Amino acid sequence: MKDYVRKIHEASMAVPLDGRSMELRHKVVDMLECAQRGHIGSSMSLIEIMRVLYDDILKFDADKPQWEGRDRCILSKGHGCLAQYIMLADKGFIPDNALSEFCANDGLLGGHPSANKIPGIEVSTGALGHGLSVGLGMAVDAKMRGRDNRVFVIMGDGECNEGSVWEAAMSAGKRGQDNLVAMVDYNKYQSYDETSVVQELEPFADKWVAFGFHCVEVNGHDVEELRTALKAAPAVPGKPTAIICHTVKGKGIEFAENDLAWHHKSKLPADDIAAMRKCLEG
Repeated sequence: MKDYVRKIHEASMAVPLDGRSMELRHKVVDMLECAQRGHIGSSMSLIEIMRVLYDDILKFDADKPQWEGRDRCILSKGHGCLAQYIMLADKGFIPDNALSEFCANDGLLGGHPSANKIPGIEVSTGALGHGLSVGLGMAVDAKMRGRDNRVFVIMGDGECNEGSVWEAAMSAGKRGQDNLVAMVDYNKYQSYDETSVVQELEPFADKWVAFGFHCVEVNGHDVEELRTALKAAPAVPGKPTAIICHTVKGKGIEFAENDLAWHHKSKLPADDIAAMRKCLEG
């Protein structure tokens, strides 16, 4: 990891979590306890991003999930779906008891989000690299129909290894899709190593600018920074927006932070669940 990126990453690690962020993480742990599995690191790094989107930014009607005027929110890194599921329950798209059936054979919520089953999920994701292309199509459609809704696509940094991401970015820049916001959960790790080792992204912000985006970088666990950046979009008319969110994989679970062993767990004994709760209570 390059020195200046490491400094930003360390700053993300130091951000304290407020009561709401801790409460939401407790809900994720509840789901993990019920399912005995899940993507821990990938979900915990996303929580502030999803929280701010649903609390402060997105236009939606939970009673009418297909309302034409809604903003579209696509979690392209679908393995981080725990962070979205808790917000869908929080806003009334799904019942709270659906969370306790995460990954159950007859449950509503699977290990990746399904648009065919879950109210509030716009696109079934899990195969990485597709979300920005789909989101661009939605943004183009909205402009053609004269609607003012926006499209927010949340990607992982490892996902940005995919060429399809940059094909979509090039097209979005050319079209001037200022109703499109691309957000990257830049936690610096992917499934088996540091992102910089697998495929270096830096200079990351410069890449988005070169593709015609207005790009800003924020601390992805700082709620006020996220709110400011998202409320400003589109900051430059005629340009899509890219928000690079510097985050920590496993944020809030101290022993899991930046530990690739916690990318995903298929077995979670009671001791692990208790240890996670202790971190959050501390």
